[in-house]
Amino acid sequence: MGQPSVIVSDPEILGGIPCFRGTRVPVDSLIDYLEAGDPLDEFLDNFPSVTRDAAVAALEEAKTLLTRAR
Repeated sequence: MGQPSVIVSDPEILGGIPCFRGTRVPVDSLIDYLEAGDPLDEFLDNFPSVTRDAAVAALEEAKTLLTRAR
């Protein structure tokens, strides 16, 4: 059995927007930073409740979901 997802969606937290587990930081904030060309370290500096491991795991989960149909 694998590790639990670092991405959680709870209707009681930000109306169910997917967030990093144990935080109120939406996962799409990470995507927005990267899309804007900002480095991961800048995101982590601005959201210290998110660990590097959690950010990388979220990106790996997204990659798995997006490439599963190949």
